Amino acid sequence: MTEQRAKTTGKGSSYLTTRDGTEIFFKDWGTGQPLFFHHGWPLSADDWDAQMMFFLDKGYRVIAHDRRGHGRSTQTDIGHDMDTYAADVAEIVAALDLKDAIHIGHSTGGGEVTRYVARHGKGRVAKAVLISAIPPLFMQTEKNPDGVPKSVVDGIRDGTANHRSQFYKDITMPFYGFNRPGAVVSEGIRENWWRQGMMGSIKAQYECVRVLSETDFHDDLKIIDVPVLVMHGEDDQICPFPTTGARSVKLLKHGKLKSYPGLPHGMPTTHAELINADLLAFFRS
Repeated sequence: MTEQRAKTTGKGSSYLTTRDGTEIFFKDWGTGQPLFFHHGWPLSADDWDAQMMFFLDKGYRVIAHDRRGHGRSTQTDIGHDMDTYAADVAEIVAALDLKDAIHIGHSTGGGEVTRYVARHGKGRVAKAVLISAIPPLFMQTEKNPDGVPKSVVDGIRDGTANHRSQFYKDITMPFYGFNRPGAVVSEGIRENWWRQGMMGSIKAQYECVRVLSETDFHDDLKIIDVPVLVMHGEDDQICPFPTTGARSVKLLKHGKLKSYPGLPHGMPTTHAELINADLLAFFRS
């Protein structure tokens, strides 16, 4: 780690100052093969608690960062585009000199993994995982006629910009499938989602809605030449499986699909035991 651009805040956590002066918070625990976790909108590295604890115990080195403007990272108003998100990750990877790493991304983090591995991962990445992820293209366009309608995306923009606190409470219901008949609602999970969201910058999160909905990953997916596991809940109400995960795996050179009937967008939290076991099997394969 370069002393000029990284500083330690305590055992296992650090900040890296990027080329544009943004401070990116990250956790780095343990030894062994590196697992780098990429969180979704509008959350933070804390969304990976269940995975970080599990894989640390299994002998892996576990790393997760707060995307710029999110969590404990600088609440900057610049650099909110997927190229910069991926470049920030590349700077952390270089500073830590990570090799043979596995990158795991959830939702928007899956897009970040896709762009990072395609543009920066050569020689450093062993495998990748896309969980409930936004690629290949989230929003409805002429090229993507059955994507998520722009009206829905505009509703997310409006909720973030004008009603953020209440909107962040409400969205947890479909996010975790808690709005389905018979669902057992965890208020702790809902409150933790809200806590993470409210930690970050409203400006960064508003801009990230554009990034997650409009970024096209078709070309990135085609470039990636390492094994990629695509994991997706078939009852994902945020990133509908037929237009995201089901299509991404067909574009990958070495893609493997594992879909889960009835599981929600936030399945790494609601079904951590199942997801962690399947991740471990892929890492060891």
